[in-house]
Amino acid sequence: MEEGITVADFPAIVAALTRDGLTPRGGFHPTAEDRVPALPGGRPTKTLVLAGNVGPAMWRMFSGQRQASDEPHALDRWTRRLLEPLAEALGGQALFPFGGPPHLPFQRWAQRAEPVHPSPIGPLIHPDHGLWHAYRGALAFPGRLDLPPEDGRPSPCESCADKPCLATCPVGALTTDGYDVAACAAHIASPAGEANLDVNDCMAQSCRARRACPVGQAQAYGPEQSRLHMDAFLRARA
Repeated sequence: MEEGITVADFPAIVAALTRDGLTPRGGFHPTAEDRVPALPGGRPTKTLVLAGNVGPAMWRMFSGQRQASDEPHALDRWTRRLLEPLAEALGGQALFPFGGPPHLPFQRWAQRAEPVHPSPIGPLIHPDHGLWHAYRGALAFPGRLDLPPEDGRPSPCESCADKPCLATCPVGALTTDGYDVAACAAHIASPAGEANLDVNDCMAQSCRARRACPVGQAQAYGPEQSRLHMDAFLRARA
């Protein structure tokens, strides 16, 4: 084991993240192109392990521990409370996709750590989890940890002929030409988007295009989790 890692190995990191309600999202050994920040003292990061959520499992832990003082960035604050002391205990440093600009390249890191690929509507898709997953942070270590073999599965979108995600948005905001963020936000914030509380409603049940993807539908977020993310999206657009 290289200098700097005296407590953690990959199984220990997996166990610690799972215990705290997060899901290990793979890891990799960074190169200069990955733009992983140096550790305190200028030491290079030799292993990066991503942490996030899959499906609604994290929500049960978060909703039981969130504090009124956390609003309006409750999930970010909760994530910091978990990952910063955990990283310190394991001999590493916590990094986050929020708090910028500048923002760390978590999308690149995710594609280095797991078999995730850009979907036709933008977010990264996983062969098992579909679009129902996210990256909450990363643990950076100065030692080169042994990691599981690389999972090289292709994008499930390659074998999806119909691509229902591109034909479901009620305002046509998601097409092969890109994402019309303004049209999406206007719809979600409109009385129609708020009042139409059927199972496909974007505000109440999450993005219709996301729900249309056939991959990982059993892991779809519940209404409360979906609403938190939609509210955060609208606040960011305000």
